[in-house]
Amino acid sequence: MSSSSDRLDGRIALVTGAGSGIGLACARTLAGAGATVHVVDLDGTAAKEVAAETGGRAHAADLADPAAVDALPAEVDILVNNAGFQHVAPLPEFPPEIFTRMQQVMVTAPFLLIRKVLPHMYARRFGRIVNISSVHGLRASEFKAAYVTAKHALEGLSKVAALEGAPHGVTSNCVNPGYVDTPLVRDQISAQAEAHGMPEAEVVDQVLLRRAAIKQLVDPAEVAELVRWLCGPHAARLTGVSLPLDGGWTAS
Repeated sequence: MSSSSDRLDGRIALVTGAGSGIGLACARTLAGAGATVHVVDLDGTAAKEVAAETGGRAHAADLADPAAVDALPAEVDILVNNAGFQHVAPLPEFPPEIFTRMQQVMVTAPFLLIRKVLPHMYARRFGRIVNISSVHGLRASEFKAAYVTAKHALEGLSKVAALEGAPHGVTSNCVNPGYVDTPLVRDQISAQAEAHGMPEAEVVDQVLLRRAAIKQLVDPAEVAELVRWLCGPHAARLTGVSLPLDGGWTAS
């Protein structure tokens, strides 16, 4: 439940990758706080289902296609850049085409969306850009060259948007989760269990959460609540930062 101080009535939000996982949680939470949500996802069916649930509007879009990004609405008060995917491989074997697509979806699309919505935000003297980065925007792991590169780039983009947006009432921040209990992570757990020949529960403790102090996957709703908090009036002077939600991973 949102308190009266962090209601988002009258605000228009756009969430990418909102068909599942963190994006779905953000769409639900922002809608629950009163925002009208544009639900953007590669899976058009999932987008329609989430939009129907939240009272929003569905958009099926391949964010690797600049034309698809350009077709999305510009009249947005809250932009949540969340869409992404993962591929794990050693550098000598990493497919260049997957590396390129990951940058398109996770760096170029956020750049194009920020560029698109800023004029509206500037005119309204209000805007909230929340970039769903990762602990991998602050730290690196082996075999994730494209993902780590993209998240580090997103961090830089977010800071530039924060500096340029500050005189216009626009904030830009990153939320940096550790491993979140999403379909993407569950797929990684299954693959790691098979590769290491160990139960999935051991993969979570000994592989994924090895560097975290709190040995629990993050719930998508926890990420969404932090996103919602960043969108309220109380966060007007919090900008250009990265907020780890990583169970102490970056503290070590």
